[in-house]
Amino acid sequence: MRRQAIVSATTLLIAAALADDDASAASLQEAAALLSATSAKTLEFSGAGHWWQFGQAPVPGGAWPKFDVTSYTATINFDTNAERVQFARIQVLDGRPRPTPTEQKADWYVSGDKAWNLAPPPGAAPDAAPVAIPAFLQRDERDADILSTPQGFLKAALANNAESKPASDGVEVYFSIGKNRYVGVIGADNHVSLIKTWVDTPVLGDTPIETSFSGYKDFGGLHFPSEISRSEGGFPVLHINVASAKLNGPVEIAVPADIAGLTANPVTVASEKIGDGVYYLTGGTHHSVAVEEKDHVVLVEAPLSEDRSVALIQKIAEIIPGKPVKYVINSHVHFDHSGGLRTFVDAGATIVTQDISRAYYEKAWAQPRTLRPDRLALSKKAAKFETYDDKYALGDSERPIEIHHIAGSGHSDDLALVYLPKEKLIVEADAYTPAAPGAPAPQSPNPFSVNLYETIEKLGLNVERIAGLHGRVATIDELRAAIGQKRASVN
Repeated sequence: MRRQAIVSATTLLIAAALADDDASAASLQEAAALLSATSAKTLEFSGAGHWWQFGQAPVPGGAWPKFDVTSYTATINFDTNAERVQFARIQVLDGRPRPTPTEQKADWYVSGDKAWNLAPPPGAAPDAAPVAIPAFLQRDERDADILSTPQGFLKAALANNAESKPASDGVEVYFSIGKNRYVGVIGADNHVSLIKTWVDTPVLGDTPIETSFSGYKDFGGLHFPSEISRSEGGFPVLHINVASAKLNGPVEIAVPADIAGLTANPVTVASEKIGDGVYYLTGGTHHSVAVEEKDHVVLVEAPLSEDRSVALIQKIAEIIPGKPVKYVINSHVHFDHSGGLRTFVDAGATIVTQDISRAYYEKAWAQPRTLRPDRLALSKKAAKFETYDDKYALGDSERPIEIHHIAGSGHSDDLALVYLPKEKLIVEADAYTPAAPGAPAPQSPNPFSVNLYETIEKLGLNVERIAGLHGRVATIDELRAAIGQKRASVN
């Protein structure tokens, strides 16, 4: 009797598991039918809400800065794996000294293996005619955006042999496309309530993106959420109150000819000698400065990505042969200015940064990197840091280097400048971006630039030129003019 009871119990458990599997499969199919996913070829939805700028936290480890979004439209072609996102944003004041907010418009694209933006050329006036600018680093995230819609997720789940299992809040559906894994939750009402995936980012490695949906409504026969919320790297990046949504309208997203011809992330490093043994390394939106010492090189800034850092290493070896990069000075944690640091760690360099920045890097760099392992993930070398609070000195007697914290900046709590006293030159990022020569001064001074000038005065630095890590090399008088300061009080 006991054996029969055990067999009966086991049979019941197996039957229950099979029933759960059947229910899961049915829920996926039913959700796809309810949300018109099987017939969806294109999707367009619009609304307004908020957007947060990923990787630009004003405090290392803090939340991304918030923007109001007055209009947001996403247009997707599922058949060609293409999307266009257009939105207008204006930064929300957060109590920090910031420039007067102005509306910014974004026009972002992905199609197949190409990603690009339409925007004025780097360094041009904001109202200049837009051009197609490659956005290779954003391609994976934009691909994920397409599948992080209810219809996109369900279509991909059906096409990629998704598996399902019961979950406390519905049915969990999961599948993989190459290395990219997607997990979604379908509620008892057969609406998709959550989609989670991971993309590679240079600082965080395997970075989680979670998109949640609520308030499903009937938009002209289409079941679609009235609210969409998304987080990336643990903090909010998007919240949209949806005003309209429709399926299968005409969506044609053509890849511009100059983008279609690119097969890899285009990285160019140009070199300009701006002092004895001092080289301004440009060729893109973000710059670096290489300083030659007796037996090594000190590099100021390793921005953007590993691709950029590999190109920097090659250029430095060309212009300063036989001397390794021993130190890399990091201006601040923002991801566009720190995305290439890990490559120099792998190459043996020591990272010079603030104490609070080191703690953040150690935590961020410990995260998994399975999607696109970089050189440091493969070599597993330990990072070397030298840190400071307010001031740090490098270099030798021939070419001393000073690093100073820019206290009180509204841009970032860890912002720093680099001062070369013999060259009477400072190197800085984001505090002052020199405009094109002859451009009119801004109507109101940028508080970041005012703060930079006040820091120079407070420290008593004898500055003649400023090498912006965006923009160009400018004079101290140009900085004074930009902030409306006429008195030359720095000698």
